[in-house]
Amino acid sequence: MGSCIICGTDVGGGRVCDSHQEDVVFDFRGDAPDDLVPSRFYRGVVDGYAEFGVFVDLAPGVTGLLHRSELDRRLDSLDWEPGDDVFVQVKGVRDNGNVDLGWSIRQADREFRGVLVQESSGEHLPEEEPSEDDADSADDTTAEEPAEPEATVDADDGGAAEASVDEPAEGEAESAATEQTDEPEADVTDDEGAEPEGDVDSAAAESAESGGEATVDDAAPAESGAADDEADAEPERVSIETLGDAVGDAVWIEGEVVGVRQTGGPTVFEVSDETGAVDVAAFVEPGVRAHPDVEVGDAVRVDGEVESHRGDVQVESEALVLLDGEGAEAVRRRIAEALTDEARPEGLQPLGGDETVAELADGLLDAAEAVRRAVLESRPIVVRHPATADGYVAGAAVERAVLPLIRDEHAKSDAEYHYFTRRPLDEPVYGMDAATNDATRMLQDRDRHDEKLPLFLLVGAGSTTESADGIDLLSVYGVDAVVVDAAVADPETRDAVDTLVSPELADVDGDETLSTGALVASLASAINGEVRDDLRHLPAVSYWADAPERYVDLARDAGYDAERVAELREAVALEAYYQSYQDKRELIADLLFSDGGNLAAHVSEQFREKLETEVETADANVVTEAVDGVEFALLDTDGYTHRYDFPPTPLLLDDLHRRRADGEPFATVGVGTDELYVRTTADVSVRDVAERARELAPNADIATAGVREGKIEFLSGERDAVEDAVVAAVAESF
Repeated sequence: MGSCIICGTDVGGGRVCDSHQEDVVFDFRGDAPDDLVPSRFYRGVVDGYAEFGVFVDLAPGVTGLLHRSELDRRLDSLDWEPGDDVFVQVKGVRDNGNVDLGWSIRQADREFRGVLVQESSGEHLPEEEPSEDDADSADDTTAEEPAEPEATVDADDGGAAEASVDEPAEGEAESAATEQTDEPEADVTDDEGAEPEGDVDSAAAESAESGGEATVDDAAPAESGAADDEADAEPERVSIETLGDAVGDAVWIEGEVVGVRQTGGPTVFEVSDETGAVDVAAFVEPGVRAHPDVEVGDAVRVDGEVESHRGDVQVESEALVLLDGEGAEAVRRRIAEALTDEARPEGLQPLGGDETVAELADGLLDAAEAVRRAVLESRPIVVRHPATADGYVAGAAVERAVLPLIRDEHAKSDAEYHYFTRRPLDEPVYGMDAATNDATRMLQDRDRHDEKLPLFLLVGAGSTTESADGIDLLSVYGVDAVVVDAAVADPETRDAVDTLVSPELADVDGDETLSTGALVASLASAINGEVRDDLRHLPAVSYWADAPERYVDLARDAGYDAERVAELREAVALEAYYQSYQDKRELIADLLFSDGGNLAAHVSEQFREKLETEVETADANVVTEAVDGVEFALLDTDGYTHRYDFPPTPLLLDDLHRRRADGEPFATVGVGTDELYVRTTADVSVRDVAERARELAPNADIATAGVREGKIEFLSGERDAVEDAVVAAVAESF
C-alpha cells in the first residue's frame, strides 16, 4: 500500500498518483455521491434513458447523468441497453448531490492501465483484502488446518499434475523448488502439453511460413494419455459468420485485414473472410500499436478467444500472424471466389414493370454489383445526391438496401455508420467543393484509421461535364465511381467513371420523364431483393407531377394513396432544405418507411404554408411579355423571393411554372444577381440557350452552370443584357 500502481511513486495512503488518475478505472463501493472524485473514470451500469441523456448507476443509491451534450455521437445511436456495464468519467458533484458524468472512449477494463476499488475507507486493488483484520482471520484459519500436499502425481494417471490451491509458505519455497527439480524426467515430459504462450506464437509463425496449419505441440509423445491428446488438439479454423455461436471458445480464423484502429487500450484489427468481418483486439500495453508490421490488405491468421463486447462479437487475440506464400494465397482465393459468387445479383426486376428501366438492366446490374462488392470487401460507400425530393428518394432507396447487407457482413453493431455515408449536395452538380470535401475525408480516414478508399455512388448528380473537375479529383486517387442519372448525361462522363447508367446515353425507347428516384429504387431492389417491398411507393414519391400510372398503382398497392404520397414528397422536400449538408438518416427513414402518417402530414403542412406564401409574393411580381409567339413570365428573384429561407429558388420556380403553364408555348425565367433559371414547356437545351445568349451578350461571360436545373451564370454588371439575350435565345429554341 502507499505506492502508485502505474509508476510506483509514493502516494501515502492512496494507490494512484495525481498524474495517473485518469489512467485508472474505479469500481465505486461508497454510499454517497460526495465520495466520488471528479475527473476519475468509474465503472457503472446503465439505468435508463431520458430525452436529455443517460442515467448510469455507479453504486446502489448513487446515480449520475451522462448528458447528451457530453456524447461523441447522437444519443439515439448509442447502443447501450439498461443493465449494460459501461465506463464514464465523473465531471463533478453538485451541492444537491446530482452527479454530472462525461463520456469515456474507453469502454473495457483492458483499455485502462489499471483497476482499483474505491470504498469510503480508501482504495485497494480488486484482489487485495479490504482490511487487516480479515487478513489475520484468514491466516489463523489457514494455520489451524492441516497442510495439503503441494502437488500430486499419480503414475497410473496419464493426466497432468494438479497444483495445490494454497501457495507455499516463504520458508517452504526453497524445498518445494528442490522437490520439483528432483522429479523424474519422464514426469516432466508428461506435463509438456501445457506450453508457454510464446510457443503458440512460434507454432503459428511456422504455420505462416509453410502455409499450413499450426499446432500447439507437434512433439507430444505417442504414449501421452487421451486427456493430453484432447488438450493438445488444435481447434479447427472457423468462419467469421459462426463466431456468434462460439462466445467463450478458443478459435482460429484466417482472413484479410480491412481496417486498423488504435484505442486507448488495445489495437483493433478488423479482419474479413469469405463469410463476414469481425474485430480482433490485440494488446501489448495501453495505447501502443500491436503488430506494427500488419497493415490493411494483409492476410493473417488469428488465434484467440471469442468474446461479446457490449453486445458485439469480437476475438481477443492470443496470436496474430502475418501470412505469406500459399497460406496468404489460399485466404485471398477463398475471398475472391466468395465475392464473385455473391456480388453479382441474379437479375433485375424493375419496380412496376417499367420497360425503360428494364432496357438499362446491364448497367444497373453492374452498378448493383459494384455496391455489393464494396460491402463484401469492407469498403466504405459514399452516396451523393441532390438535396431535393427526387434526390433524397434515390439516396434513401440505396440506404435502405445497403444497411442490412452491412449489418450482416460486420459483427460490430455500429458498422453501418462506418461503412455507409449519404451526403446531400446543394446542387445536382458534383463540383470541386464537394469533391475536395470527399477527398479530404477519405484521405484522413485512410491515414488515421487505415480504411480503404470508398466507392462513390452519385445519383442524380455527376453525369454531366459540369461535374468533370470533381470526378477528375477522385480519379487521381483511383477511387471507384458509379453514376446513375435518369435526367441528363454527357458521353464524356462515361470515360471518367467506372459505371454510368443513363437512359439518355443508352438511347432507350420509353418514358422520357423517368425520375432518378424511380430508376434508383429499381437499382436498390437489385442490390438487396429482401427490401423490395419497402421500396414500392418510392417511385411515385419522386414525381412532382404526372407520375406514371404504373408507379401510382404500385404505391397504392403498398398502402400509399395519392394524398399520402404527396405528403411524403412535400415533407421530404422541406427537410431536404434545412441542414442541407446533413443526411438526416433517421428522420428521412422515419418519414419514408416508418411513419404512420402523422409526421409526414405535420411536416407537409408546413411545406404548403411556406410555399404558398412565397408563390403569392412571386406571382404578384411576375412581369409577362410575349416574344416570337412564346409567353414569358419573368421574376426578379433577388427582389421578390427570400433567398435564404424555404423554398429554394429552383423549387419556387418549378411550382410557379406549373401553375402558369397552360399548354401554349411558355417559359419562366427567374433572374438573380449573377445567375438565372429557365423553365420551358418545350424540350429546350439550356446549353444551346447559353451558347446563343453568349453570342448576343459577348461581354457577360455567360456559362451553363447546371443542365438539370436549367441554371445559367453570368457577370452581374451585365444582368440586363443577359436577361434580354436569354429571352431571345429561349424564344428561338421553341
